[in-house]
Amino acid sequence: MRRSTPGRDEFVELFWQHGAAVHAYLSRRAGRQDADDLLGEVWLQAFRARERYDRRWPSALPWLYGIARNVLRTYWRADPPIPSPAEPVDSHDPWPSVDDRLDASRGAPAIRAALARLSQQDREVLLLVAWEQLAPAEVAIALNVRQGTVRSRLHRARSQLRQHLDLPTNDRPGAAPVPLRLAEAHDE
Repeated sequence: MRRSTPGRDEFVELFWQHGAAVHAYLSRRAGRQDADDLLGEVWLQAFRARERYDRRWPSALPWLYGIARNVLRTYWRADPPIPSPAEPVDSHDPWPSVDDRLDASRGAPAIRAALARLSQQDREVLLLVAWEQLAPAEVAIALNVRQGTVRSRLHRARSQLRQHLDLPTNDRPGAAPVPLRLAEAHDE
């Protein structure tokens, strides 16, 4: 990203480096066909805003997710989604390892229902961590909120998912919490 400001050739590198991840982000929220169209808008907005990119960030991916999120919001305002963004749509996922870890016939409906019960803000934080594999600091960049806010939302989302999925927790003082990996939630 640092090299792309003066010229356009370096910006193309960003597309090749992060294009698949941004497309997958859009696909999981709007469906593959709409994601194809939305991806172009994300890159157009990113190119226009490249001068405002904060060069202290080591990766442009969280910044691109923030732009993609705003593009999705505009899209949803113009044409509300069916199903709603609270219910993940069936789409092509470029990471088959996620499919391998999740027994879709048993775990996916319960996880979808539990995700739908989360607030939009908590769900977005959780999905950026679980699906997009961002660190809380990167999620803070993508959502333009403080890291403490991200950590609080992530903790709340994980706790609520455990409760909704009837997963065990470890409530002993000083004990480490039971880990919750979205893709493996049905195994715990």
